[in-house]
This record gives sequence, C-alpha cells and structure tokens, in this order.
Amino acid sequence: MQSGLVKLRTQAPLYGQLVIGPPGAGKTSYCHKMQQFLEKIGRKAVVVNLDPANDNMEYTSAVDIMQLITVQDAMEQFGLGPNGALIYCVEFLETNFQWLLDQLKALDCNYFIFDCPGQVELFTHNNALKNIFTKLEQLGYHLCTVHLVESHYCVEPYKFISCLLLSLHTMLQMGLPHVNVLSKADQLREHEAKLPFNVEYYTEVLDLSHLLECMDTSRMGKKFKQLNAAIVSMVEDYSLVSFLLLDTKREQSLLRLKNAIDKANGYVYGAGEEKNINTLLACAVGAETESDRMERDIDPYLS
Repeated sequence: MQSGLVKLRTQAPLYGQLVIGPPGAGKTSYCHKMQQFLEKIGRKAVVVNLDPANDNMEYTSAVDIMQLITVQDAMEQFGLGPNGALIYCVEFLETNFQWLLDQLKALDCNYFIFDCPGQVELFTHNNALKNIFTKLEQLGYHLCTVHLVESHYCVEPYKFISCLLLSLHTMLQMGLPHVNVLSKADQLREHEAKLPFNVEYYTEVLDLSHLLECMDTSRMGKKFKQLNAAIVSMVEDYSLVSFLLLDTKREQSLLRLKNAIDKANGYVYGAGEEKNINTLLACAVGAETESDRMERDIDPYLS
C-alpha cells in the first residue's frame, strides 16, 4: 500500500469535487453540465457515479458503482427497503475501497466529478462516504465538497433555515473544503415576488433574525419559532455557511462556480493550466477580475 501511495504522489496532482445534496437538487444534471463546461475550456474531466440507484444518468460515467452493486441487489438479497439498501451499498463500497481505487487509477485523467447519492443521512450521520474520501485524500487526491440545495427554499423562511442547518451539519461531518450552492437559480425569477429579501441576503447569509420576524407563527406555534431561533443562533455562531447561485443553463454561472471550486480544492494553485499572475492573485485573495464583474452584472440573480 505504501509503494502505491508513493507512486500516486509522484504523478500529476489529482483533483476532484464531491457533488452531494438532497434528492431533486440537480446533482446529476450539474455533473453533466460541469463536465461539458470543463472540457469546453480545455480541462479533461470524468464523472464517477457513486449512486447505486442512479438509473437515469445524463452523462457517460467513467466509473460506476452499479458495476459493483446496485440498490436492487441489496433489496433482493437482504430484504431491505430502498433507504436501507442505499446505505448498505455505500458501506459495501467502503469495504471494497480497493475496487474504486483501481478503477480511478486506470483512468487517463486527473480531475474527477463524484456524483453521490441523495440520501442526506449519508453525508450528515453515516461515515461511509466520509471515510471513502478521507482515504482518497490520504492518497493525494485534492477534494472539495459541492453541496447543492434548491434555491426555491429561499421563499419560505423555515425551509431556508433547514437548508442552513443541513449545510452546516454537512460541512462539519465531511470535513473537506466546502462550496454551498443554491441550484436551479432560474426558479428565483419565478418566485421573485415571494422573496422577503433580496438574493444577496440569502447567498451571504446576513442577519438571520430578520428571517424569524418573517415566520408565520400562527401556522406552526411558538415552540416551532423557538426551535428555529435556536438553529439560527447556532448557524450564526459557527459563521461558516454562505452560498453561490447556480443556473446550469448559463456558462457564466458555471464559470463562477468553477472558480470557487478551484480555490477550494487547490486546483488554481497546482494545475498545469496557464494563468497570468493577476488572475492567480485574484483567485488567491478572493478578488474579482474585471471580466468577473462584467459576468456578474449580466444577471442580478447570479451575483
């Protein structure tokens, strides 16, 4: 194992993004669009499917957990329900980590997009995914988590507060550099009139006490508001959560997210792509280049 570790680290740096989030957040669509976008700008990338129930992949996976085990296999063999079978499959992958590593090493690529299952327990409570990616990190893979939640949750204060809690819990559980994303940003245009605050309030996670003031306590009761107040206080105490907006139909949006991910997993500092010194410094300190500002101004919902 030690010789394999040395061999990996003498090769070109390896990078990846772990795409996670609840069902319906658009993970598979994002993986497909991001792969296409990266290849369009000259970066070879492959998608690794780690969802053993993903029957409707938009992309062609370079590695597919369904070649090792499927949810249907686990359900039939052990009499499990869909959720239990999904957890079993991911734990089975952890046990057979060498299979995954061999599949990755066989690819002529150094950038990986991991399409993960949508069951939230897998990235909030269960340690299997965390352990898998910890092992990859130890083998020289530079990784970050990309956590997608649907942007329409901004419309209801209590739903957005639940997204904040989920995002914070995921950040602490996974223990990796992390980029939180409000996906399907085009939905915000449809619900613009229902938003209590402007979009920046949600992306920057500003004073959350205002959200509590907007809650309709007549529907949920006093204790429910007290619970949300406690969650808000905890989120603000950690001061870790912020979001980027994503509309996969817009290349400007994909570019902005790609830049954030490149900083998070270190690609901007160690890859072989040509970069002028101004662009590198801008990424390093989180500044925007003039072209970034122009792209930002194209659509106020993607700022």
